[in-house]
Amino acid sequence: MAKLACYLAGLAIGLFILEKLLGLFAASWSSYLSGWVEFLAIVAALLLFVLGFSWVKRRILWRVRNRLIVTYVFIGVIPAILLITMAVITLYGLGGQFAVFVVTSEIESRLRSMEAANNTIGSELAAHLERGEKPIAASLAGLRQRDSSWDRRSVCAWYGEKKLPLCDEFGTASIAYPSFLKDNFRDIVRDNNQLSLRVASSIPVGASRLTVVTSEPFDKEFVGKITSKLGEVTLYSTAVPNDAGPREKSSPGAHDSLLSGNEKNQNTILIRQGYGKDANQQALPAAFSAGHVPDASGRFDREITFGTPIAVVDWKTGKSETPGAFVQVTTRVAALYNRLFGTWGEFVLGVAYILLGLGIFLAIVELIALIIGTRMTRTVTAAVAQLYDATRHVDRGDFSHRIPVKSQDQLAQLSLSFNSMTASIEKLIQEQKEKQRMESELAIAQEVQAQLFPRQVSEIESLEVHGFCRPARTVSGDYYDFLTASSHKMILAVGDISGKGISAALLMATIHSAVRAYSVESLPQIREPIAVGAVAGTGRMMASWPEGIDVSPSALLSLLNHQLYESTPPEKYATLFLGIYDGRLRRMTYSNGGHLPPILISENGAISRLEAGGTVVGLFDNMRYDEGSIEMRPRDILIAYSDGVTEPENDFGEFGEQRLIELVQRNRNQPLTQITQIVTHAVDDWIGDKEQPDDVTLVLARAR
Repeated sequence: MAKLACYLAGLAIGLFILEKLLGLFAASWSSYLSGWVEFLAIVAALLLFVLGFSWVKRRILWRVRNRLIVTYVFIGVIPAILLITMAVITLYGLGGQFAVFVVTSEIESRLRSMEAANNTIGSELAAHLERGEKPIAASLAGLRQRDSSWDRRSVCAWYGEKKLPLCDEFGTASIAYPSFLKDNFRDIVRDNNQLSLRVASSIPVGASRLTVVTSEPFDKEFVGKITSKLGEVTLYSTAVPNDAGPREKSSPGAHDSLLSGNEKNQNTILIRQGYGKDANQQALPAAFSAGHVPDASGRFDREITFGTPIAVVDWKTGKSETPGAFVQVTTRVAALYNRLFGTWGEFVLGVAYILLGLGIFLAIVELIALIIGTRMTRTVTAAVAQLYDATRHVDRGDFSHRIPVKSQDQLAQLSLSFNSMTASIEKLIQEQKEKQRMESELAIAQEVQAQLFPRQVSEIESLEVHGFCRPARTVSGDYYDFLTASSHKMILAVGDISGKGISAALLMATIHSAVRAYSVESLPQIREPIAVGAVAGTGRMMASWPEGIDVSPSALLSLLNHQLYESTPPEKYATLFLGIYDGRLRRMTYSNGGHLPPILISENGAISRLEAGGTVVGLFDNMRYDEGSIEMRPRDILIAYSDGVTEPENDFGEFGEQRLIELVQRNRNQPLTQITQIVTHAVDDWIGDKEQPDDVTLVLARAR
């Protein structure tokens, strides 16, 4: 838009220059360009106005405070200013009209007075003529003696068209017979280039008519008398010689005719009548000024200048000329007030005091409204500014910033809500950071825990094993391990720690370390004086190491139970199954510390559960654990599992031990890794879209 405005403005300037150049050589050609210059200039000005308005709007109305101020100005200030302006203009117009009315009413009053006297004189002359007597007017002599104003008046009478001797006695020979007169007449006339107040009466007397005319000069002396104490009155007319000297100032007026001002000089007024094609203008010079403007009685006693055109009748033709003259009055408010209310006394003074009191009251109300609006604006804009500043802090990541609240309104509640929101966000960010830190630590713990599970299993010739563990959370509380003691012996360990999460994982690491320490590193060394076999009364089976060190699963559980009881809280415990497989004897010696009994599935489908042992590990001290022994023939499969395999539920109930047995039984000839996948997929399908409730641990061992 800016580019278009500049382009149009430049084009208009270029065409304007071309127009002036063509005007020097071919005026007709240059006239064709003037319309385009005006059109382009108007369009460019409109575009620049829109751009300027938009710029001002962006710069001024960006702040809410400025918007509210503009709103208050348009709602409260501008209407008040308009009302005051309208009141001042109206009072000025009424005052000017009243001043003009005083002058015109005085002129009209003088004309009526002259008409009454003229009718009296006419009646007296008519009575004498009807009686055949000499037409004399004795009343006129009495009027001249009693009223000094008659010294300036001229009276003339005609019987038919014959002038009576009255004209020579009380009139002037310059008054011509009004041939146009058909009835009574009363108006301002122009006769012999002089303005006069003139009245005429036409009375039928016999076969003819008696015409009586009374005239008084409309001059400076007359105007000075009728406008005493009103102000200065100036008469503009071509009919009266300008004997008043040059005017000192220009005093335009207004009426139905449009006054365009002093266009020739300060002694001339230009009056325009009509509109459009019917309009015409007339310049009237200043004839004289009478009276003077009263002195101001106070600061608000201003001058009022107003005028009105006066119709003047041409005495020769009887035609009215409008405007034949223009009367302009310059006065003051106090003079009009005294003229209007001078006879009303104290009543008008009381009304004036009431109006003054109302004006003061309205001014106080406006001032109070302005103060309240300003305070409200500051309150609203301060709250918005504080919210804006707070959002800047939030944008920079500073959620600790708080908005000070000092009030109890909706904006204060908004600030409190913002503070509450930032506090919640700050808390959530802290929690998120803590969560990320915990997740980072759990990821490290997961990596560490993954190192605890056997990654490479050194299988013995007569037994293949496989283990699988999938945590319900980041780290697992389940435990399994394979320890190869020699070429024909292997220790199997499967456990489940109470609880979940990091505490269960730490306890699992403790058990893992203890089992390896007590079994692999032979701490402590447990020796028995009896050879391998059943020990009467003890319920324990012994396994002899090649080095002569005898390690018992039940003894390991007892040691682990005492260690966990001493080093963990009372509510922490574990279930643990320990088994020692001897490949030469094809026998599994075991002790079960409260774990779900592992299941041995024979090749012929027979099922055996390894239940010998005792209670959970770490809950009670000084516990003894029994041992059991079971033979594993080729193709027999041992299943050790945690409750995460058999206890998941859906709408049909738990997954269950029987379903696990059937899956392994149907796929017993598959590799152990594939059997593990089949079982875990079946558990996942059983759980469905629900979250995995517990760690899933599965250990398989198959004799070869």
